[in-house]
Amino acid sequence: MIEPDKYCSKCERLKGFRDINIKKYPEWFNGAVPSIINKNSEILIVGLAPGLNGANKTGRPFTGDHAGLTLFHTLEKHDFLDGNYKEDGKDNLKLKNCSITNAVRCVPPKNLPKSNEIKNCENFLKSTISIHKNLKVIVALGLISHKSIISTFNLKQKDYKFGHSNKHNLSKKIKLLDSYHCSRYNINTKRLTQSMFDKIFIEANKIILN
Repeated sequence: MIEPDKYCSKCERLKGFRDINIKKYPEWFNGAVPSIINKNSEILIVGLAPGLNGANKTGRPFTGDHAGLTLFHTLEKHDFLDGNYKEDGKDNLKLKNCSITNAVRCVPPKNLPKSNEIKNCENFLKSTISIHKNLKVIVALGLISHKSIISTFNLKQKDYKFGHSNKHNLSKKIKLLDSYHCSRYNINTKRLTQSMFDKIFIEANKIILN
């Protein structure tokens, strides 16, 4: 599998932001965050990018911020997680039948990657998808993740509209399942409720059981 070097320099802006954070927070991870991978997984969850005070700090996707609390709580509820989640990542958490990655592997300023930065990470996403030989469903958390996945499969964006709980066929054996991102903002504004998020993983389970 192709993973970016921790200090990947493909994106000048992201490298510059990382250099600033290395000086400000030298004890943090501050690098391209590796995925949580189980090659036998039938589900792959694709987020947007590492959060500054979350994965960029801890070095593990969705670990250390509010989005992670929501995601890992939901995965545990639907039996996709063993062990206990701690915000500092120093835990015994283990995913069951799912993997987690991000469309962009380095933290972007204001959590907003630019189009060229998303494109630069596309090969890493493609590689992550390709090593999952049993993959049946990809859960896209948010519009950027959705678009990145569609691009990775060389499909036309206009034919695959993003919307919460939308389902799309990416190939004969892989479906895309869209969800609003489990960010603090979306949770606080009720754009995404716990019930709505639960239904995503209930549906994902139905897909893999069919």
